Amino acid sequence: MTDKKILELIEKLKKEKAQKELSRQWRIWCKRKKDLKDRERIAIEAILTQRTNWKNVEKAMKNLERAGVYLKEIKEIGNKDITLLYPLLKPCGFYNKKAKYLYNLACFFAEFGFDIGKMMQEDALTLRKKLLKIEGIGKETADSILLYALDKPLFVVDEYTRRLVRDFARKKGLSIPLSYEKLRKLFEELLKGDFRAYQDVHAAIVVYGKQNRKNKNKEEKNGK
Repeated sequence: MTDKKILELIEKLKKEKAQKELSRQWRIWCKRKKDLKDRERIAIEAILTQRTNWKNVEKAMKNLERAGVYLKEIKEIGNKDITLLYPLLKPCGFYNKKAKYLYNLACFFAEFGFDIGKMMQEDALTLRKKLLKIEGIGKETADSILLYALDKPLFVVDEYTRRLVRDFARKKGLSIPLSYEKLRKLFEELLKGDFRAYQDVHAAIVVYGKQNRKNKNKEEKNGK
């Protein structure tokens, strides 16, 4: 019964997402036919988006793109003087830490010769285990890279996901575990291992969560 109710909620969110004009993030992150630059960009943006909003990510990403800096170049720069990345990353905040995290990620990609196609042939959980050992990459970031950049069937659990499930459970009088791994496995079982569904559903949850937060902020501002 719980599964059925959650699936009904998921379908509702997907329909609402389909009716909205999506940001560049979701147009690219949920794109069905991604080229190699799309995938590399997503991996970089998964780091940049930590503790900042998407507008700031876009500014930093534009800086990198104008300079022709992707993961291979990040590694080359980091080998010489990582501070050269700081001005490019400054718009997204915590630029010194993010420069280091991106360098760490670039070193990981270097292990595969920056061959994303080769990475996509690797086992999802093996890649996840390796990513989680990298400084600056936690579960949400690792799963974002795996799901959106490498098309691996691992559902991303973020604060929007937890909030949605918590509110849904409270309204329906249900008991649903909110730990990262239990929520991840819950959604993966419901969506039957389809990475495309994982992408669409997670994006729908974030779109809904951001819109819901905007609506609440407006109500508070208007004194309702």
